[in-house]
Amino acid sequence: MEIKIGKAADNNYVIDDPEASRYHAVLLVRDGGDLFIEDKNSTNGTFVNDIRIIRKKVRPNDTVSFGLKNTVRVSDILHYENDYSDEFAALKPVYDNYIKEKIKVQSTNQFKTRLFQSLPFAVIGMVGIVLGFMGHTNRWLFVISFVVAVCAPTLGIYLGARQAAKIPAQLQRLANKFKIDYVCPKCGVFLGELPWESLANKKLCQTPTCKAKWVRT
Repeated sequence: MEIKIGKAADNNYVIDDPEASRYHAVLLVRDGGDLFIEDKNSTNGTFVNDIRIIRKKVRPNDTVSFGLKNTVRVSDILHYENDYSDEFAALKPVYDNYIKEKIKVQSTNQFKTRLFQSLPFAVIGMVGIVLGFMGHTNRWLFVISFVVAVCAPTLGIYLGARQAAKIPAQLQRLANKFKIDYVCPKCGVFLGELPWESLANKKLCQTPTCKAKWVRT
């Protein structure tokens, strides 16, 4: 694929800069994914990362200057049609994994909370009953059984509450990472917790200054 760059209207990527030539440069996209920027005998030259070039292999994050003022990233040129459908498609597993991990955190902690709260009643309380039965003839065994029967529920409630208190912090860490990863691939605006499919139905970024194409039509 060849992306023509210059200030003439029939270029793929039009530069609105009087210092740029009408047909300034071309970005070559090879089948293997390699990228090359090539100057087309422009008046003021083409620069990659501030170094003037004739032809050079580049990466999406490299900066390219056309003439004296206009500087863009190679990735901006690649998206000259404002098409970010491939990058947007990559957000689906981000959303799916977030929901999966969120449910896992909630269900795992709820299970542990209930276990901590009920186990002392079921196990330690049973021990108290046994000791109490044996304590009919032993005063100290009776005292121990009484202490166990009183302390077991209290311990269970404490451990259960402590486990439940971990849930908000774990969910917050998960949400913080999600807010960084689940963003518009062009403008970087957080997309909220709307399902990926709902966003795909909108087809475009809803930020007025962005309007990146999320779904190729």
